[in-house]
Amino acid sequence: MTAKTIHDSSRARAAEIVREYGPFAGATQVHGVTHDGQRVWAATGEKLVAFDPDSGETTKALDRTCDAGTAFDGTHLYQIAEARIDKIDPTTGQVLASIPAPGQGSDSGLTWAEGSLWVGQYRDRKIHEIDPATGAVRRTIECNRFVTGVTWVDGELWHGTWEAEESDIRRIDPRSGEVLERLEMPRGTGVSGLESDGAGLFYCGGGPSGKVRAVRRPAH
Repeated sequence: MTAKTIHDSSRARAAEIVREYGPFAGATQVHGVTHDGQRVWAATGEKLVAFDPDSGETTKALDRTCDAGTAFDGTHLYQIAEARIDKIDPTTGQVLASIPAPGQGSDSGLTWAEGSLWVGQYRDRKIHEIDPATGAVRRTIECNRFVTGVTWVDGELWHGTWEAEESDIRRIDPRSGEVLERLEMPRGTGVSGLESDGAGLFYCGGGPSGKVRAVRRPAH
């Protein structure tokens, strides 16, 4: 089979990091991140930590396995945990349902958009749209870099990349995978999870730094 060639017509610019949060108590990693309209949630491996993005204060912590992407559908959290995706009550931390993750443990980013979950596949360089009730794959988007975090905002699909010491946030065409725009992180500053606040910021998990970084989303 011939490998698919993905065009890169992107405009690259330096990412503007406007604030850093963390490290968080008892945590050495940040994997997935999401935003519930008020708070940012960070997956730290053993706890889902919520913090106020204005004050930086931690407001809640749920004891849940959370070793990759995190999403919020307006009511519930979704969390990749090993080879499954848990649907979680954000008030109690109770797991309400679980579905198989498409990568069977090699999954990375996670986001919610238009009734679907979108799951990054790190080394496979893919993003899957899946049914949140069953885990069935609805479609697959090919990418040309390792995929970490994934987010949709204003009809735009963005994902994080992280290979060696290089990491960026890129907007891609959801039909072709074409790279349209790139925000390059400082060398050695990686993006694990990624989520938009629905306005002018991306929240980026910082992997082993234990931090979450707010990056300005470009105005078009």
